[in-house]
This record gives sequence, structure tokens and C-alpha cells, in this order.
Amino acid sequence: MKFPTHDCTAIITGASSGLGAEFARQLAPTAKTLILVARRLEAMEVVKAELQALKADLRVELVVADLSTDEGRAALVSWVGASSVKPNLLINNAGLGDYGSFASASEERLKMQIDVNVSALVLLSRALLPVLMKTAPAGILNVSSLASTLPMPDLAVYAASKSFVSSFSEALAIELEPHQIQVTYVCPGPTPTNFSKTAKREDGTDTNRDGQGLLRIPASQVVAQALSALSAGKTCVFPGLGVSIAAPLFWHMPRSLMRWVLRRRHSEAKV
Repeated sequence: MKFPTHDCTAIITGASSGLGAEFARQLAPTAKTLILVARRLEAMEVVKAELQALKADLRVELVVADLSTDEGRAALVSWVGASSVKPNLLINNAGLGDYGSFASASEERLKMQIDVNVSALVLLSRALLPVLMKTAPAGILNVSSLASTLPMPDLAVYAASKSFVSSFSEALAIELEPHQIQVTYVCPGPTPTNFSKTAKREDGTDTNRDGQGLLRIPASQVVAQALSALSAGKTCVFPGLGVSIAAPLFWHMPRSLMRWVLRRRHSEAKV
């Protein structure tokens, strides 16, 4: 099923910067209404001004909510219920990572990754599904990651959470097709956003970035290919030439070989 984004009313989570703000920019010229959701009001106001400069009559609504919490998710759902604006597109973009070993990770950081990357995406999709069914044809666009295709030492929970997003999206695409709701998920590789900055720990702990340059593409290309896939009715997209080649290699690589490669990479990073 194809979902044309022209004249859409879209909710975009994590919309204060990075891919979320870029989704808003690329939808702005043809969208009817954009509902931006994030924790930082000031940052969203900057994005709103930019969007309305692109299209003066674009309606832009701002919802301040911390989607890692039950209260934040409830606030967004309540806002949609009380508003006359009814979305026909949900972009689950909010997400975060944590660079460093699982053993040294804080419980708070681990929980927050699961709450944002998994719980928020699932529970918001479920809570807003009745609205999307009423406004169908509709769409759900989930931001996963190339990391979903393989385990990643020192980024273990993030990679596992994105594996969940990909699997969940595949199943949801089949379930919701009869309801005229297109589900698409995008799996970008390394992308120049604030992700790496926020994933670093306070002590400066980072991850092994060797080879990332071959996979890195700008946020604008990630978003353009994601929206194109949604409009074309595709379930999954790996944006960029490097990522589109790497993903099937990771999928089909024997697990024993994958473990050997990952062990070697991990041990070299510790030297």
C-alpha cells in the first residue's frame, strides 16, 4: 500500500534536531499540519520558525513531552485526543544510545534506552492507532538502524532495541495493511546528528568508529529515502549505497564468522 505524504498531518517524535527536524523540513512544503514532539521547547520553536519560513500557511503544533516516561507519553496522547488536529502519519523517530560496556552502564541509562527506543514506539503506535484507522489511508514510519542487523559490543542495548523495532515493524506492516495503514521502517547507518554526542558517557567513553566513513550519509538523504519508501509502499529501506550493501552481508554472514569479527574489533578497540 502506498502512502502519499502530500497534505499529510504528521506527528514527529524527537523533532527538536537531527533526523526529526529533517523529517519536518522535508514534509513542510507539502504537508498540511506538523506536530512536533520533543523535550526541548526552545529547540522546537527554532525548528517551527524555519518550517513556517518554508511554507507560511503551514500549521505547526509543538508538544513538549518526555517520551521515556508514562506521563510524557500520556501527555501526547491526551493532546491528540483533545485537539481538532487528527494525524494520518506517525513518525517514531525519538531514540538514544549509550557508548560503553554493558557491565559499566548505569541502570538509569539502560532503562531510558528501552523506554524511548522500544516502549515509546510501541505504546504510542498502539495508543494512536484508532486515530490513524479513522484517518486512513495513513502511515507509520519507524526509525530503526543498520545496528539492528547485528549485535554490537559496547552498544549492546541500542542494537538490540533497534532489532526489536525492525522485527516489530515487519509484523505491524502485515497486520495493518488491511486497514490501509502503510508501515515503513528505515535503517540508517552512521549519520551526522547529535546521536553520538548524547550517546557518549560523562567520562568521555566512546565506541570504535573504524569504517564508519564508508557508511555515513547526510540526514537529508536518510530522510528523503525514508519518505520515498513510505510513499512507494515499501516496508524497509537501507539508505545509502554503503548501508544497502552492508545490511545483506550482515544478515547472511555465518554467526561464527560474525562473532570472530566482532571479538577482534572489540579487542582492538580496547588496546
